[in-house]
Amino acid sequence: ERYVDDFVDAGADMVVVHAEATHHLERTIAEIKRKGAQAGVALNPHTPLSVLDYVLDELDMVLIMSVNPGFGGQKFIPFSMRKVAELSAMIKQRGLSTLIQVDGGVDPNNTAELVRNGVDVLVSGSAFFGFPPYAERLKTFEEIARNA
Repeated sequence: ERYVDDFVDAGADMVVVHAEATHHLERTIAEIKRKGAQAGVALNPHTPLSVLDYVLDELDMVLIMSVNPGFGGQKFIPFSMRKVAELSAMIKQRGLSTLIQVDGGVDPNNTAELVRNGVDVLVSGSAFFGFPPYAERLKTFEEIARNA
């Protein structure tokens, strides 16, 4: 939360904060919005969706970490798929337009299921950059997502 001003002043139009990194999540979200940026919350794999119960209506995006933060190349944690589906249902039940982003272990093998479960934004590091040429790899991801 101490860097919200710096990020927005540098031109960020969305700031995503890890729920685990702040004691006052609602205050941090309010500060991001007060600065004129969109607000998102990232959840580590072990963090339950219940953390979002009272702030989901204020969020523009939720980032589900599907690996433990720290280094690239980790395998997708399987229960993350259920977490995504449950978050998608929460968003629909409340009539919100909150985006769902997934980061960690995203590859062509799980892209379709992620999209079918409600993911709007996919982050892929090793499974993308490890397979040049990148224009072709991007087309692969886009085609899978489009057909999901």
